[in-house]
Amino acid sequence: MPDAGSLTRLLIDLGVRRGGILMVHASLSGTGLSPSDARDALLAALGPAGTLVAPAFTPENSDTSRAHRALVEGLSEREVQDFRAAMPPFAPDVTPCPSMGALAESVRTMPGAVRSTHPQTSLTGLGPRAAELLARHHPHCHLGEDSPLAALYEADAQVLLLRVGFEVCSAFHLAEYRLRPPPPTRTYRCVTGAVGNWTSYEDLVLDDRDFAAIGARLPRGLLNGGEWAGKAVVVLGMRDAVDNAGMQMSRYRSGLP
Repeated sequence: MPDAGSLTRLLIDLGVRRGGILMVHASLSGTGLSPSDARDALLAALGPAGTLVAPAFTPENSDTSRAHRALVEGLSEREVQDFRAAMPPFAPDVTPCPSMGALAESVRTMPGAVRSTHPQTSLTGLGPRAAELLARHHPHCHLGEDSPLAALYEADAQVLLLRVGFEVCSAFHLAEYRLRPPPPTRTYRCVTGAVGNWTSYEDLVLDDRDFAAIGARLPRGLLNGGEWAGKAVVVLGMRDAVDNAGMQMSRYRSGLP
């Protein structure tokens, strides 16, 4: 049975930097390890000077997301209206992030954790640099230059994919914002400020449909991989991954061969 100690040792072997910054995407299903034990294993690999970051997205707070549509599926038009009118606003200190998995929720709820303020794509973190890295998150910028992803990129963070694939590697979204010409935008809607207070804003059309393929094409020299609890574990540098993803996207997303 896998345990926290084996996870810590694997992460150190895969090059997780002690005192560094690590953004994690994880699935603990079937491991038998509690979310808090997994979180502590990651913190042990980073050491007391390290900072752990996890996505704390809240797609439920959007009437165009799959998560929200699932919540209102089967309701009548009047019931949907009532549901929308009663929806609570995003509150960084209390709004859960159930779509992001148990490990992210464990990071978010640990005493001392901080969280960025975007009502749909916040990040949460623990460690001495968490407040600094998550301080800037413009409410009209999901995951671009005015989000913590840009700060993590500048800080030379590492990315950990713990038993999940590149399809959930949200760092690739930063590459989308850096494409030229820029991708199209769309209107997003979410609840902010007060119960049922729906607000709208324009931001990039986020598209993760090719993330798995982008990850498969990354040069192997950029990755350190292993296995834990029967599934793959990958550690990579965020800068190299984002830069390479951007080069890949620029070829075919703009219609080039």
